[in-house]
Amino acid sequence: MAIKKKYRVKRSRDFEQIFSAKHSFANRKFVIYTLDTAHPHYRVGISVSKKLGHAVVRNRVKRLIRHAVAEFTPRLENVDFVVIARLGVQDLTFEEVKRNLKHVLKLSNIYVDGEID
Repeated sequence: MAIKKKYRVKRSRDFEQIFSAKHSFANRKFVIYTLDTAHPHYRVGISVSKKLGHAVVRNRVKRLIRHAVAEFTPRLENVDFVVIARLGVQDLTFEEVKRNLKHVLKLSNIYVDGEID
């Protein structure tokens, strides 16, 4: 389950626009910056600092985040957002990453519940 290219924020100009909007939400493991756009779907950017570890560790964290976002796709609003991983994410299991990411997405009103979960 991968995220298609059209669902990704890749250009630094797009990242700068999202950061300059200054709409951020956070919990202990993730920070999310959001920007409302006219796109017919969401777009996500992922940022993992070198403080989390070497390339293998950072790539694993990005893979876990991408996989969790792909699972949430049907419930995500049509906004651009950037997920920033905080220190400690590298030690979490996939289920813990998913739970923490879902929490911060709900705080930012990007994840919309259909039923109680």
